[in-house]
Amino acid sequence: MHYYRYKNKCLLSLEAYTGLTPITEEEAAEGDGILYFLKKMPYLESRQQFCLSDSALLTSKKEGLDLLLKQPAEGPLLPDWLQERINMRGVSVINTEYPDWQQLLEAKHPDSWRINLAGLGDVGGSLLVGLRLLGGHSIDSIGIYDRDENKLHRWEYEINQINDFQQSRRPSVFPVAYEDIFNCDMFVFCIAARVPAIGEEATDVRMAQFEANAKIISEYAALAAEKGFRGIFAVVSDPVDLLCKAALVAGNEGSLKASGRGLSPEQIRGYGLGVMNARALYYAEKSTDLIHYKADGRAYGPHGEGLVIADSITNYNEEKSLILTERARAANLEVRKAGFKPYIAPALSSGALSILSTIRGEWHYSATYMGVVYMGAKNRLLPTGTEVEALQLPHQLIDRLNTTYDNLRSII
Repeated sequence: MHYYRYKNKCLLSLEAYTGLTPITEEEAAEGDGILYFLKKMPYLESRQQFCLSDSALLTSKKEGLDLLLKQPAEGPLLPDWLQERINMRGVSVINTEYPDWQQLLEAKHPDSWRINLAGLGDVGGSLLVGLRLLGGHSIDSIGIYDRDENKLHRWEYEINQINDFQQSRRPSVFPVAYEDIFNCDMFVFCIAARVPAIGEEATDVRMAQFEANAKIISEYAALAAEKGFRGIFAVVSDPVDLLCKAALVAGNEGSLKASGRGLSPEQIRGYGLGVMNARALYYAEKSTDLIHYKADGRAYGPHGEGLVIADSITNYNEEKSLILTERARAANLEVRKAGFKPYIAPALSSGALSILSTIRGEWHYSATYMGVVYMGAKNRLLPTGTEVEALQLPHQLIDRLNTTYDNLRSII
């Protein structure tokens, strides 16, 4: 193991690096704060930074669906002090194939987040209400943007009149100009070119939105990269997993990629799986055969076709899992049959609640980068980076996950 100091940061690596000041293992062990482990992985096919939650990740050469799987203990024998730091989630892996990797040594999460939200339609407006009501101790302010100035004025006017007698702390909400939307810690994309009308349920609603929404998000991702945005680019519009990949591609085109100013894969996160877990919970609570999902189940994959619900991760039952998957996947159609667009639960379960869990460092469901695909799974965002929950999963469940992963990879 090689140990280095860069400014006031302690770094370590299995290979030698030039241009860094060598230090002893004792000096590294005595250092406080985050430890940074340097390694080289394929550029734009691997994350630039992530939490080292398992020593097996030290020697991995690439990333993919195996991030969801608990790996066998392999690799170098680590000193006890370093293994303890890993167990405490105090080590951050940095991929030095990215030209601007040293910037990450200076980055830190804000104590109170500045969030900017674009798109004040049904989903964006409902999400905004959730953040305003629940985000007082985590969110400093919420900037809002919409191309419809009347809608922007209406939301600024009404949302700031949500308060109580105790005058509880709530984040201030104010309009922001288009050119300033990336002056924040998290940007939330809620713009949709078109939501399929009631009666169009025969098609995959998510995929019907993809082409048009991909063009819009590409514009915003390119702007984010040009502005040097280093916060979280949160995608709420459907289909979130595919739009995340579209944003990554657009944020790394041409000169952006060459200059190293592009968006890094882990900056982009998709928020669509939270409501699928909530829908699975809804149906599980109505059945004695499925109630165990509340304590032992998991949700994976996209918000729609390709969704994977596992009834249990310790006693997996394929038949029960497929039943619960189909009920959760088709839940939005029940709302449409009643004559309404199903946006309230997604805006709050996938959107507001999951976003708040993200900035608070709590476990939640969102789509993060796994190789060349954004895949929904349980994860949390820590000061050292994203930790994806890795489990020992049954082969039948792994087969379902591989099918979903391959399908997502084939689309974009």
